[in-house]
Amino acid sequence: MIKKMIGKKLKSIRLRNDFTIQELAEKSSVSSNMISRIERGLTIPSVEILMKLANAFGMSVNYFVEEAEKCSTVIVTRRDQGEPVFFFEDKHQITSLTQGIRDPSFSVFYDTLEIGCDSGEGGMVHTGEEFALVIEGGMEFVIEQERFVLHKGDSIVFKASQAHRWKNLHSDKTIVLWVVSPAPYISQ
Repeated sequence: MIKKMIGKKLKSIRLRNDFTIQELAEKSSVSSNMISRIERGLTIPSVEILMKLANAFGMSVNYFVEEAEKCSTVIVTRRDQGEPVFFFEDKHQITSLTQGIRDPSFSVFYDTLEIGCDSGEGGMVHTGEEFALVIEGGMEFVIEQERFVLHKGDSIVFKASQAHRWKNLHSDKTIVLWVVSPAPYISQ
């Protein structure tokens, strides 16, 4: 079980960082063969190897072993009880509805956008997919220079590898439900 858990966590963090096995091998000084064996759950790495891998991601070795104790396979989030994650606190408040799930492949966020809040002028690009459902208000998405205006009840899904940005168009707060895959790493 420990072999598989560490392997899944290593593969997940490697993919989230958009590294190939070879790129991680070069960055960590751990052989690509060893990384492959760890990811497939065929071996338990030594503490030294785990430290090298964790350092390659700028993380503590605890990332690989701590989660089994503190995470769950079922998460119930009551209204107004999600785990707060803040970006631009005065304009943009994100609450995670999936924080604490073991080995997530996606994350769900409840997002409150204040008047005029936007993601910035530059287009964001990352791996995976995004889904957004406008619960209240309205917003604009620009994906690869194509403009989409969404109102209450509208949704959009897109490959996050396409340059994208968004803006609250409503004269009040806009509330959005996001689903992001793969799950982004959120430090506590």
